[in-house]
Amino acid sequence: MLAADEQLEILMRGVERVVPEPELAALLAKGKPLRVKLGLDPTAHEVHLGWAVVIGLLRRFQDLGHTAVLIVGDFTAQVGDPSGKSETRQRLDAEAVREYADSVLDDVKELLSPDNLEIRYNSEWLFELNMPDVLDLASKVTLAQMMERADFSKRFEDNEPISLTEFMYPLLQGMDSVAVEADIELGGADQLWNLLMGRDLQAKSGQPGQVAMTTGLLVGTDGTRKMSQSYDNFISVKDSADEMFGKVMSLPDDAMSQYFVLTTDVPLSEVQQIEAGLGSGDLHPGEIKRRLGREVATRYWGSEAAQAAEEAFDRLFKDHQAPSEVAECALPEGDPVWMPGALRDAGLVKSGSDGKRLVAQGAVKIDGESITEEDVARSALMGKVVQVGKRRFVRFT
Repeated sequence: MLAADEQLEILMRGVERVVPEPELAALLAKGKPLRVKLGLDPTAHEVHLGWAVVIGLLRRFQDLGHTAVLIVGDFTAQVGDPSGKSETRQRLDAEAVREYADSVLDDVKELLSPDNLEIRYNSEWLFELNMPDVLDLASKVTLAQMMERADFSKRFEDNEPISLTEFMYPLLQGMDSVAVEADIELGGADQLWNLLMGRDLQAKSGQPGQVAMTTGLLVGTDGTRKMSQSYDNFISVKDSADEMFGKVMSLPDDAMSQYFVLTTDVPLSEVQQIEAGLGSGDLHPGEIKRRLGREVATRYWGSEAAQAAEEAFDRLFKDHQAPSEVAECALPEGDPVWMPGALRDAGLVKSGSDGKRLVAQGAVKIDGESITEEDVARSALMGKVVQVGKRRFVRFT
């Protein structure tokens, strides 16, 4: 196992806070495998690059010989994490959570090593709590402690409701750390308060308190809010190389530096040179963004796919041509064809209502010509390339 200072150099990329910082070096200096916990509540269908930031940190711990303890929050996802929320979030039922967990777990596993990976579901211990257990847990924290949390205090000042269930969430997450005896817990920057609650509960349970490590929150493709499927500003690890490259090219210039640090393996010294070159004007933002797009696509799909994605991007946006390879889809029965439904069935839109909206906006084209009518003659679609937005294509057959 590498020396503590060598491990720290590898681990600290993209990390915003370590609390308490001296304890991390002390743990690493012991020279033995640590239990590094990451909890993920399955509340969406896909793993996006924002999630991949902290998952990538967990993988770096694995590569250094430590044990990754992945907590699937199948119980806590039904409660709802209030972190960063200005109102009570809608609770999910058990069936929805199971569907989300089935959808994302395989993707998460692909980002981690199977050799030193422990996967636990927190329903294993949280479903077993009885009322005396819950009361005992609630007695370990005071209302004053809860109101130290910024989002709770802000909502209280604004007379926004805060449910007692939301107060329970950080306690339940903290119980996860007690259950798996975590040495370190990872999370996004908005999770620090929850992570420290876990440390506090461990101490009150007679365990050494975990070290909290938080990573920066990756900004979404809108360049303003954190990446989230709720905001539809995300890049999925399931996206094709073409989609990844194209979405990166849509980023605002001022987001590039964060993306280089959090989503690529470009050495930090080189990232600093890029930042300096952009600041002085010696480097062109468009060329640097192309480099970023290639780096992101290469990480998930390989260099050949990344190069092909760049060529496809140029074909579409510089030469204004359809991609050289377009997926084919059978037209639904009937004449005329209801376009919103055909787009939905082809996987170009999420729903018929989504398709109706895009048709009305003129965002749907047939062989390069915009349409605004929902009903289209079958003969006008057969064998034609249909485009939705900038990067979604299908040929109807």
